Amino acid sequence: MKATKEIKELSAAELNNREAELKQELFTLRFQLAVNRLENPMRIKAVKKEIAVVKTIRRQREIEAANK
Repeated sequence: MKATKEIKELSAAELNNREAELKQELFTLRFQLAVNRLENPMRIKAVKKEIAVVKTIRRQREIEAANK
């Protein structure tokens, strides 16, 4: 998982791409879980947390832009 500091340095387009990548990874992990092929179940939690961080940073930027 990337550190929050590294994620904050990404541009808006990079944030959108990162979120899409994470959602695809989460889908893959859930599928692996369903067919009993998942090696590290804790990865699901980590990916969900990283998605939340990306969304939070994006929302913070939206609020800052609206206040300017």
